Amino acid sequence: MIHFVILSAFEFTKINPSAELVIMGNTYIGLLRGINVSGQKKIKMAELRDVLEEIGLKNVKTYIQSGNIVFNSERTDQNKLQETIATSIRKHFGFDVPTLVIQEEDIKQILETNPFSGEGEANKLYYVLLKNAPKEDLVKEFNQLHFENEGHHITDKCVYLRCKNGYGKAKLNNNVVEKKLKVEATTRNQKTMLKLLEMASG
Repeated sequence: MIHFVILSAFEFTKINPSAELVIMGNTYIGLLRGINVSGQKKIKMAELRDVLEEIGLKNVKTYIQSGNIVFNSERTDQNKLQETIATSIRKHFGFDVPTLVIQEEDIKQILETNPFSGEGEANKLYYVLLKNAPKEDLVKEFNQLHFENEGHHITDKCVYLRCKNGYGKAKLNNNVVEKKLKVEATTRNQKTMLKLLEMASG
């Protein structure tokens, strides 16, 4: 007779310490703002991966040079993860970098509910990801703004942008969002969002 035993991840790792290579915990996406721009706040991705692995993050992967990170961690408090990553970067590289940590489901939900997804080219779509939900009165004020060839839609997690002339020429950008909504934010384009979802799913 064959008996099957179901073990928790904790029990399994006690029996097999090398199971850390298999059991990685939760998958997170880390987004850094303002690195490797015009020669400022230079961070090499290989060095960043090493720094993050030193603080206990697992299976750390990066995408391009703008600070997109996919990693695993048994920790469940995203705010503490943000603080831990930001602190480690400050200590190692010597400067502050605004850091946002979200999960695969967050990106999936943000992409699926984009009100502009069926309007025009995907390369005109941008996502200003918010660290905190903006206050209602500030959202109302923000919605009074109108810029030619630009559209926006605000949720608790994201300000969706449709920039017909491209983000580089847009008046409604990350700095404006932070200033008007009084929240910390970082912006990614459609291609990066889809790639991060793919990396997190894999």
